[in-house]
Order: sequence, then structure tokens, then C-alpha cells
Amino acid sequence: MQGENQPGVAYFCPMQLLDGKLVSRSVKEKVKDKTDLLKKEGKKTPHLAAILVGNNGASETYVASKVKSCEEVGFKSSLLRFEETISEQELINAIEKLNNDEDVDGILVQLPLPKQINEETIINIIHPDKDVDGFHPVSIGKMVQGLPTFIPATPYGILLMLEHYKIETAGKHAVVIGRSNIVGRPISILLSRNSYPGNCTVTVCHSKTSNLKEICLQADIIVAALGIPEFLKADMVKENAVVVDVGITRVADASKKSGFAIKGDVDFAGVAPKCSYITPVPGGVGLMTIAALLMNTLMACETKYKKQA
Repeated sequence: MQGENQPGVAYFCPMQLLDGKLVSRSVKEKVKDKTDLLKKEGKKTPHLAAILVGNNGASETYVASKVKSCEEVGFKSSLLRFEETISEQELINAIEKLNNDEDVDGILVQLPLPKQINEETIINIIHPDKDVDGFHPVSIGKMVQGLPTFIPATPYGILLMLEHYKIETAGKHAVVIGRSNIVGRPISILLSRNSYPGNCTVTVCHSKTSNLKEICLQADIIVAALGIPEFLKADMVKENAVVVDVGITRVADASKKSGFAIKGDVDFAGVAPKCSYITPVPGGVGLMTIAALLMNTLMACETKYKKQA
């Protein structure tokens, strides 16, 4: 135990898993309780609409998990499927219809999209009030300013996990490996905010960083989000660090019945013994991403009532 998980205690403790299954279940229970209360008060049920284009196997799995999670917490969900050949304008028309549907609280478009469709255009067409993925420029701008908004689901899930385990972040050096608009940039901003979890000194590293190992060895918290399996090795991590692994890549593995194994961006076997806390893959951040999406959808529904009051 680390000071019974109280923030501010920094002495060494045995490694503990940041269990995404446990934390996501806790978040879902809170969302379900609030959803049940909305129904009891005669208010509308939160409604998430998901758009899936084509038949990408990974996308099919992700969307199915999101729909199932909606059912678990009592949400209404809609899944709109379109062929790989859909035009950009046809997809825009479908999103506009959802934008104008008063019963729909949140809209998500599963990425990636076919090459004939500009993803930025599609993200921008979603109404900011229904942008539960948190990718719209309005949502990102409000996040940077510290205003209430939808936080991108994966960074939000990381914050919920750090909060659940009461991990101290104030004054810590956080190193984020990766600068994507989906994870790297948002989590670097969120960890630097004057809030909890936050108040970190943040360094963002990427493919052009020349002294990455030396920077990582200074980190109290490392968020690995670069998409390279087992990139972060034990010699890049100092004792007692907190490591959050965002990566999830299928790697060929003949010993598995499926023919592949799921790997994160962290060499778990080597790194875990040095950590105070670390996320597993699978079973870590991925599950928290869906939990955060549910939180955003609930907020979208509740915000609608506040505006009407």
C-alpha cells in the first residue's frame, strides 16, 4: 500500500496495476445511477448515436463494445452503418440529420474513415453540443482555456484512472511520448492544468526528440502513446514511476489461437517491476476510453436540461 492511496505520499511501494476493468466498472455504475435518476424524474434517456463506415474489423469491435456499454448503463444507442463507398457529402448529410435530432445527445464517428472522406471535415461538422468524442475545435479550444467541455475520451479516461487511484500529480514531471490530437496533445494540456489530476510539469516527446531516454528517466509519470509495440524499455524508466500505456497493436503470434497478440507501447515484463503503478494492455486505458465516452454522453444530456431550465 502507498499511504493508503493518499496523495502526497512518495515513498516506494510494490508495483500496482492501474486496473481499467475495475475503474471502468466503477465509472459505469455511477453513470447508471445518474441515468436511472433521470428516468425516475421523467427526463429523457441519454442517447448516443454511432456511425460506422465500412467493415474494418477493429472498428467493428470498438463500436460493438460502445453499443454494449450503452446498454449496460441504460442509455439508448443507435448504430448507423454505411458502405465503404459512401461519399463525403452523403456522410455529412447523415451527421446533419443527427445534429438536428433532438433525441440524440451524443454523436461519434468511428475512425479511420475511407480515403475519399476528409476526417477533419467530418469531425468539424458534428455539432459541438453533441461532440462526445471531444475532437471538435470548439471542444479543444475550451479544454485549452480550462472551460467546461467534452474532453477527448482517452485522455479523460486516463484522468479518471489517476483520480480513482488517488495518484499524486501536483509538482510531478510528466513525460508524454506522442503528439497526436487524439491523445498526446490533449493529455499534455490536461496534466498541466491547475486542477487534480494536473499541476504537472509536462514534457512532450515525439519522433524528432533526440534525447528521449534521458528525458524519460526524469519522469515521475510517463504516458506512452506513440503506437510502437513495446517501445518503452526498462532502461528508460526510473524507479517508482507511474506508467500509462495507451498503445494497442496486434502483433503476429503463432502461439496464440487467434494468430496474434495484443501489445502496448510499453515492454510490460521489463518495465512493470520498476513502477509504482502501471496499466496493463489489454485491460487498461482502452476500457477507460469507453467509460469516459459514457461520461461525456451523460454530460451532453444533462447540459441540455440545464440550457432548457
